[in-house]
Amino acid sequence: MTGYSGVAPGFRKLSALTISKVSVGPGDNNCYLLRCRSTSKQLMIDAANEPEVLLDFCDRRLDAVVTTHQHWDHWEHALAAVVDATGATTYTGEPDAPAIAVPTDVLLHDGDVITCGAFELRVIRLTGHTPGGVALLFDDPDGHPHLFTGDSLFPGGVGNTFGDPDAFTTLFQDVEGKIFDKLPDDTWVYPGHGADTTLGAERPSLPEWRSRGW
Repeated sequence: MTGYSGVAPGFRKLSALTISKVSVGPGDNNCYLLRCRSTSKQLMIDAANEPEVLLDFCDRRLDAVVTTHQHWDHWEHALAAVVDATGATTYTGEPDAPAIAVPTDVLLHDGDVITCGAFELRVIRLTGHTPGGVALLFDDPDGHPHLFTGDSLFPGGVGNTFGDPDAFTTLFQDVEGKIFDKLPDDTWVYPGHGADTTLGAERPSLPEWRSRGW
């Protein structure tokens, strides 16, 4: 691991891929670039803002771009430009796709697998922050899992459900049942904004999150 604090932009080298992170404004959106080490194929997660920054980030070579959910700050200012410049295939959760102005090439469902070069990401549907939010899991065969959660899981809690108790219940149940109940504590969590965390760091707080309702 080189130059990656989980807070600042940085770079992480795994056996099968590299993970690079950059934050773009004005909403401090995290964009992640996953590069297959054996084929050089590249996948971007959330082409949010500052398209020239993101195009430099990927060296104007991109095979796929996944939008984790429909909220405008994760796609409005850069997705179209990045796709136009690179020809990347677009992916997003099916219920969220109609709210994204850039056409979605591949509609994602719970349990789908995205292949980029020699690595795979498993799609985990997390409903509540938006109807069709997705997390992406890379289960490293030579290390711990890596989970990209969009705005559905952060250090300190699940994503904003805007005061809707039913949406909170659904999101909390998805996050608890599909993530915390199935993945180990050393799973590294990469959220849509701000610093990284691990499931082990967050697990003791689950009862508090459930009781407070946000």
